[in-house]
This record gives sequence, structure tokens and C-alpha cells, in this order.
Amino acid sequence: MVRKVRRLLVAVAGAVIATACAFALAGPAAAQAAPKPKLAPAGVDITGDKLDEPLQLRADKHPAEVNAVVDQVKWLGATGQQRGPKAEDLGPKYTVVLIYAGTPTKTYDLYPLAKGGPRVYRPAKQPDLSKTRAGWFYGRLTMSEALRAAGVPLERQYDTLSGGIGGGERVIPEESLDPVQDIDAAMGELQRLLLLNVGVMVVITGGLAGIALLVRRRTR
Repeated sequence: MVRKVRRLLVAVAGAVIATACAFALAGPAAAQAAPKPKLAPAGVDITGDKLDEPLQLRADKHPAEVNAVVDQVKWLGATGQQRGPKAEDLGPKYTVVLIYAGTPTKTYDLYPLAKGGPRVYRPAKQPDLSKTRAGWFYGRLTMSEALRAAGVPLERQYDTLSGGIGGGERVIPEESLDPVQDIDAAMGELQRLLLLNVGVMVVITGGLAGIALLVRRRTR
């Protein structure tokens, strides 16, 4: 009787162990077989002046445009100016919302044509409920062209270097960016300055020698 009970207990324990091992082995295989959920592509939504509908750009279809717009705001510091330009000096306003995994995370107000240079306003209230201090920042000089390339109806600006998205050409004369020419000009100016200093020293030395000679003659 005791032997039968022992055999029964051994059989039950073996069945439990076998079942546990089967589940343990099947778990990783099932996890590997199950496809991971695909996240929605990151992107930006743009609304503002003369835009009847929001511009919805996603990184899978418009990577260059999305990166260029994000580049306008990703460098902002923790704190900005508390007071911005006057309302009449701001120009058209464009609100940019950053999207990650299909969810809005950050929002910024961009003023590419503000007097004194492009401006960015970061509201304290953000879509991701993060603690952010409201503030004004000077924007990049490429803001207008970045927004225009993204589809915002802005006139092309010729006072910056165009390029990157959609190509472009250099609007600053090539000779003005030549470092060799700048070094030659600087060396020429330095040489003229040294010659001028030497001339001044010769005149001063000659004057002192003449004065010394006159004093010596009078003291004899």
C-alpha cells in the first residue's frame, strides 16, 4: 500500500514538472512568434496663417521636412525671455506640434517673419503634461525656408543660405566665403600696421636724438 502511494506521488510530481517545463519552453517561443506592435511614425503637425487645413508630416514619407522643422525647436534651453516682441512686430504665426507614436508631445509657436529675426514661443502647457516654463527664444535664420519647404505658404527668403531640403543655391557670393582671401587681406593689413609702427618709432628715435644733441651742445 505504501509503495503504491509512493509511486502515485512520484507520477503526480513527474507530471507537474513536465507540465511546468512545457510551459516554460513554450513561453519564449510564443513571445518570439507574437509580432511586436508597430509604432506610428513620428512627425509634426503645422497650423497657422493662410493654412486652411493642418499640415500633417510624418517621418516615413517626409523625413527631411520633419527633421528640418524639428531642428527649429529641439535646441531650446530650459528658460527663455519672459517678454517677447510687440504683437504688431511678430508677423504670421505657425503652431508646430511634435508627434511621437501617434501622440502629441510638444507644441511651439513659430514667428518666421518677426522683426529683428525669427522668434519661438514655448507655452507652459504642453500636450505631454510635462513641467515646462513658458518663454520666448530667438529662432534660427532658416526658420522661414524650413517652414516653406514643409508646405507653409511663405515667400522665399534670399538673405539666408538655402539648401538641404529640395536643394538650393548659395546666395552669399562665393568670394566672400574664401578663407584664403581673408587670410591674405589680414596679413596685408598686419604688414601695413607694422610698417607704420616702425616709421613712428624711427621718427620718435630721431627726435629724441636731436633733442639730446642740442642739450649736449648747450651744456658745453
